[in-house]
Amino acid sequence: MRVAGPGELGEGERERWRALRAASATPRNPFMEPEFTEAVGRVRPGARVAVVYEGPEPAGFLPYERGRLGQGRAIGLGVSDAQGAILRPGLDLRTGELLKACSVSSFVFDNLEAGQRLFVRYAAEEHATYVIDVEKGYETYESVLRAQSPKFLRTTLAKERRLGRQAGELRFVFDERDPGALRTLMEWKSAQYRRTGRRDRFAQEWITRLVGQLARTRASECSGTLSVLYAGERPVAAHFGLRSASVLACWFPAYDPEFAKFSPGLVLHLRMAEAAAADGIGMLDLGRGAAEYKDALKTGELPVYEGAVTRPGAGAALHWLSREPARRAHSFVRSRPRLASLAARTLKSAARLRRA
Repeated sequence: MRVAGPGELGEGERERWRALRAASATPRNPFMEPEFTEAVGRVRPGARVAVVYEGPEPAGFLPYERGRLGQGRAIGLGVSDAQGAILRPGLDLRTGELLKACSVSSFVFDNLEAGQRLFVRYAAEEHATYVIDVEKGYETYESVLRAQSPKFLRTTLAKERRLGRQAGELRFVFDERDPGALRTLMEWKSAQYRRTGRRDRFAQEWITRLVGQLARTRASECSGTLSVLYAGERPVAAHFGLRSASVLACWFPAYDPEFAKFSPGLVLHLRMAEAAAADGIGMLDLGRGAAEYKDALKTGELPVYEGAVTRPGAGAALHWLSREPARRAHSFVRSRPRLASLAARTLKSAARLRRA
């Protein structure tokens, strides 16, 4: 086994990584590709990859970040929507030995993908990530929506027509390359975070730089994709995410609040589903976390896991003290809808007070 910086992997190692992902039964989520890890490595100095060898050939990879005190975490934790190791099926590994080789006392994850036999038994919670299945085409997806949410689809399509009449002819670009459109999206998203009392991710320099890196990434299984809905020449909704040949990982959606009554974000997601299906993508991954728009758009759910594996010793105690109390508090609130609703309203009120 060797540990290297993401940018130090050889082309043979990267190709083996891709081959192992291609052989996996799990969806080809772009967050699990080497390009995402390499992009994180350019903005996070603690990014590492453990390469497990069987003879001369790599048999597994674990992308992770190492903190100053030796605590480990999934690569891009906090923004990555799929996490875990990339392993040859049947590879016999022990987590304690792997963590020791990585020089970390723990490995924390919050979006561990299903099928991660090495880590899933250490999960403290299981969550749902919401997905849209467009494998059989957009028309089939629309027929599913008509059956399960007829009022939602009818209302959204009517709003789309009104938006076009009142704000200008609608135009959708699935893969927009204009950097100005990306800046507009990030401004909208920052304002949304502040408006709802949530931490502004784009106030963190490394996340802004990471998005910039990925916006320039063009690989067959990990490509930054900016989608924009225009009314006339004005952007009214946008989304930045990552795509592989078969999965569009939805990441940062936002819209211009001036057009909120037209639900441009929902219109945008329908057009993204239509364009993705036309481009051969079979699934849109909306990510974990309950939201009304996800309930309206989804066709199914997949499990993801949150938790940590620790090595015995002081590092395990440090992990517990630094993460477990907050995680348990968040879990307590999430599991009680009335309490979660109250917490959301409180955050919004606090945000309004800060702006006053």
